[in-house]
Amino acid sequence: MHPTLRRGCDNQGPNGGGGAEKGDDVAVHILTLTCPDRPGIVASIAEGLLELDANILENAQFGDEATTTFSMRTRFETPVEEAGQIEAALQLRAETLRAELHVRPEARRCRTLVMVSKVDHCLLDLLYRLELGELLVDIPLVVSNHTALADTVARHGIAFEHIPVTPATKEQAEAKLLDIVADQQIDLVVLARYMQILSEDLCDRLAGRVINIHHSFLPGFRGASPYRQAWERGVKLIGATAHYVTAELDEGPIIAQDVAPVSHSQSAQQMQTIGRDLERIVLSRAVEAHAEGRVFLLGRRTVVFA
Repeated sequence: MHPTLRRGCDNQGPNGGGGAEKGDDVAVHILTLTCPDRPGIVASIAEGLLELDANILENAQFGDEATTTFSMRTRFETPVEEAGQIEAALQLRAETLRAELHVRPEARRCRTLVMVSKVDHCLLDLLYRLELGELLVDIPLVVSNHTALADTVARHGIAFEHIPVTPATKEQAEAKLLDIVADQQIDLVVLARYMQILSEDLCDRLAGRVINIHHSFLPGFRGASPYRQAWERGVKLIGATAHYVTAELDEGPIIAQDVAPVSHSQSAQQMQTIGRDLERIVLSRAVEAHAEGRVFLLGRRTVVFA
């Protein structure tokens, strides 16, 4: 890999210099890195990997001029099996670059807690993709503030936890949720149409680890019946947005979005049907990108590698 390949590029293929021979007993890892932008970042990490007899399989990188932040995701193979050993070997380079650097086995699955209320389309899509092997996640538990979907979850062989939420019990409910996250070693929480607002404290504790899905009409069409409101205004595009949750309601960093055209001939119910399809697709894309380490937070923005 050439050290001058720096800005907004996706490089794929062997690094062309040494590395483990095909057929050797090697492990594949994912390295993610964020640091202040400067010359020589790629060269330093590539040299460090080469010292581990690693072969770079794919590399994606981006230097953000607005924040002078550099982000990189590198997929590589090496005879070194332990990710912690690789991180330790690269620690001095990371410190020199003032980089936040993480290494994990490519096959490591993201332990994901799904939260839902009564509407099931996003939950069912995640479970379907999980069973097909399309998502690099494990879902040990589904949490809901209602019991309506308990049987649905049970049919998929997944534990179901009912945590009712009222204004009087909200603090205790969130404390119980945090206990579950710790006990189950949860990496990611997905709000699959969970119709409760998380407190500022909970958002801070799980910052960068909670993904929500909503229709893209926000903030234009808030409250009940957004598709009815959109129909009444004669919108021509409807969409969905998946984002990280922050204390600012529906204002978190965006991970994935999509839209579909609609016309005057479609009813509010037909628009809602199209919108639900978009919500399913967009949420799954966001979960997939997060689980594969392709999302990097830059303040209120994200870098999402393909």
